[in-house]
Amino acid sequence: MRAAHRQTRVWVEEIMGTPMSVHLISAGARDEATTERAVRACFDELHQVDRVFSTYRPDSDINRIRRGEMALADADPRVGVAAAACERAEQATGGLFSGHWQGWFDPTGWVKGWAVEEASRRHLAPLLSSALAVGINAGGDLQLFTAPGADWRWHVGIADPHERGRMIATLDIADGAVATSGTAERGLHILDPRTGEPATGVASATIVADGLAQADVWATAAVVAGRTDHSWIGPSATRTGIVVDDDGAVTRWLGSTVIDVCEVSGSQAA
Repeated sequence: MRAAHRQTRVWVEEIMGTPMSVHLISAGARDEATTERAVRACFDELHQVDRVFSTYRPDSDINRIRRGEMALADADPRVGVAAAACERAEQATGGLFSGHWQGWFDPTGWVKGWAVEEASRRHLAPLLSSALAVGINAGGDLQLFTAPGADWRWHVGIADPHERGRMIATLDIADGAVATSGTAERGLHILDPRTGEPATGVASATIVADGLAQADVWATAAVVAGRTDHSWIGPSATRTGIVVDDDGAVTRWLGSTVIDVCEVSGSQAA
C-alpha cells in the first residue's frame, strides 16, 4: 500500500498530568463510530485509573491509604494488583525499583506504564481489524501495534539528553513499547529505593520491551543502577535499549548482550 493512500488520525487528551495521544494509521474505509468509541473508552479507563492512583488528588485511594484512612484491602481492586506487581518488580530488579521508594506505598513508577498498556490492548488493538497500525503516546512513552502482515513500521527517535532537538538513534518497531526515564528533563527526581538518595550518573535510559509496564520499570531501574552497573540488562529480558550517562557515554544492548559502550557526544549515532 503506497504511503499516499494512508491516513493518520490523532486524538489528544491530558491524563495523569501529561498529554496522551492516540495515533491511528489507516489505508481505507473504517467504522468511524467504532473508532471513536474505542479511543474514548481508552481515555476513560485511564482517567479512572488516575482517580484511584493519583498522588495529586487528595481523595485518591493511594492518598487515603497513605494517610491511614483506608486499608489496602478496602481500596479499588486495582490497588492490590499494583501492590503485587510492584513487589514482583522489586524482586526482579534487585531493589532498583520499588513501590515504596518514598518510604510509603506509591506505585507511580509502575501505574502509568501498566495502565496505558492495559487500556490500549483492551480498546485500541482491536481496531487493527480495519487499520494498519494504532499506538498511544503517554508523555513520550509508547505502546505500539501494527496489523499482522502490514508493512507499516513506527519510526521512534531517541533524543540526545545533552542536546535538545537532536536524535542519537532511531528505532523501527512494529509491535512493542518504548519507555524513557532519566534526569535530563526533570533533574534528580528519581530516588534510589535502597538509599533514599537521588539517582545520579544516568541522563536518560530508553528501554524497548513487549509491554509498557515492563519497559517503564526497567527504564527506572536503569537510571537507579547508575553509569557503571549494567548487570540488570540480562535479567530484564528487554528487547534492546540505550543508556546515556551524564558524561555522554552510551551503552546499547540487544537482548541480554551489550553491543557497545561508546562516546557519542557531538556525533550522530544510528
